[in-house]
Amino acid sequence: MRPFTYARPTEASEAVATLAADPDARFLAGGTNLLDHLKLGVVEPSQLVDVSRVTSTTIEDLPDGGLRIGAGVPNSDLAADPRVRERYPAVAAAILAGASGQLRNMASTGGNLLQRTRCAYFADRTTPCTKRDLSQGCSAREGWARYHAILGTAGDGCIATHPSDLAVALVALDAQVQVLGPDGARTVPAVAFHRLPGDDPTRDTVLAHGDLVTAVDLPATTPAVVNSTYRKVRDRASYAFALVSAAIALEVRDGTVVDVRIALGSVAHKPWRASTAEAALRGRPATDEEFRAAIAAELEAAVPVDSPLGGNAYKIPLVTGTVVSTLRALAGGTA
Repeated sequence: MRPFTYARPTEASEAVATLAADPDARFLAGGTNLLDHLKLGVVEPSQLVDVSRVTSTTIEDLPDGGLRIGAGVPNSDLAADPRVRERYPAVAAAILAGASGQLRNMASTGGNLLQRTRCAYFADRTTPCTKRDLSQGCSAREGWARYHAILGTAGDGCIATHPSDLAVALVALDAQVQVLGPDGARTVPAVAFHRLPGDDPTRDTVLAHGDLVTAVDLPATTPAVVNSTYRKVRDRASYAFALVSAAIALEVRDGTVVDVRIALGSVAHKPWRASTAEAALRGRPATDEEFRAAIAAELEAAVPVDSPLGGNAYKIPLVTGTVVSTLRALAGGTA
């Protein structure tokens, strides 16, 4: 492990300035993902800037009826907050579907959004990986691609998926991410926070070096948001990363879909907002036939990986079944 220094600032602006001045420095929050990568040699920072003293650990009511979640709020506290459980059930369900109780006690809201992919090739420095090094190829395309992306995979580059459960729910509920950077504060919509790999898969988000996530804002609730949930399909009942997941909010009136939000997890390099399916459903009858047709339209762009070591074409019917069953349950008020 490369030796590194450690800083523990007491002001957010100091943390941002410290990191911005050192191109090889990294922020440290709960450390549940970063410390693993330090031990594996996937990251080799020159300095760790501990932000535990500068990020809020409170959840505040906003004047517009929404909630502001401090970036330092532990995942376990967020899932247990009665306002979150009653008004944003998809958020609580997403957190409880991820990790173990011990990890949720340490993991922070901001850090959850910034965790790196669980692609096995990314974590193995002995194999080529464009996400670690742009000059290398993608081992997953010819290797074990069972967990990898089927959407947003144009070209021959990275097909890693983003692992966060919480981020999928935040995208579905139109959350806003508050960021403090060297040039000041700004707001980034959750749907635009993560990025497709494009020509630089080493970058997971739109953040620049020195940008610090300070909070996440949940907008005021609507009938659809209150009637929301998160469903995760995984290899085992105990904690595991998703094969596919879906965060869905739905309002049905007189049998017709009035409002619907759908975000998919573990199908792309970022949480995937299913805008095509949403547009196909609004104003349509809330039936299985309409649900199935809508998600089929969304998945027309899917390109599964056909690998001899394990492809991922199975994700298309798995996404379809997950979305249809979740919409059906929400329409019946039984999700």
